[in-house]
Amino acid sequence: MIKIVFLDIDDTLLSFSGYVKEAMRDGFALYGLPPYEESMFPVFERINDGLWRQIEEGMLTLEELLKIRWNTVFASLGISFDGVVFEDYFRKKLFSSAVPVPGSKELLEYLHGRYALCAASNGPYGQQINRLKVGGIDGYFRHVFISSEVGAQKPGKAFFDYCFEKLREDGFPNLVPEETIIIGDSVTADIRGGRAYGMQTCLYTRGASPDGKENEADHVVTSLEEIKHFL
Repeated sequence: MIKIVFLDIDDTLLSFSGYVKEAMRDGFALYGLPPYEESMFPVFERINDGLWRQIEEGMLTLEELLKIRWNTVFASLGISFDGVVFEDYFRKKLFSSAVPVPGSKELLEYLHGRYALCAASNGPYGQQINRLKVGGIDGYFRHVFISSEVGAQKPGKAFFDYCFEKLREDGFPNLVPEETIIIGDSVTADIRGGRAYGMQTCLYTRGASPDGKENEADHVVTSLEEIKHFL
């Protein structure tokens, strides 16, 4: 029986992609860069996803990502600008960004009271905590586990060890992984990490049709509403 539900934040509860497009459009105008076009977003997404996969695999640190992300994006777009300067703008804007994913608040309302809810996210602690508050959803969570505070990243075992230690100290002394489920959009961080730890898993495909990744997760949903069918 499921007792604990872990939920990823970015592109599961709060729309990171929606924020990025807004930041690129406004930031490019602010710094006098070429006007933002929709074709630019997939370039950011490809580079950003690749860098985060390196973090998840222990090949890169968050600090290193912050130094190279926008320089790499600008190089691919043929834009000459200081990526570190834009990164600073980007992160300050992200700090207060809380664009909800469709159905996220309704899902939290449904799950709250039925299960103990925990946010589980890679990223800077202060930023993620503030975004949950700005989005008005921080009160749903019993614990908020953020990698920079935990000292380990999803999908690493150390991240989940920390989470389970805290939960066992907080009313669930005999908690086992099989009594938990992790819901997220990342096959690498959420699904493989949770599965390796023995947790149940749910992949949220953000509206896209499954493309074979469903074989790695216990459940696959294209909308958050579908989660109510099995929880």
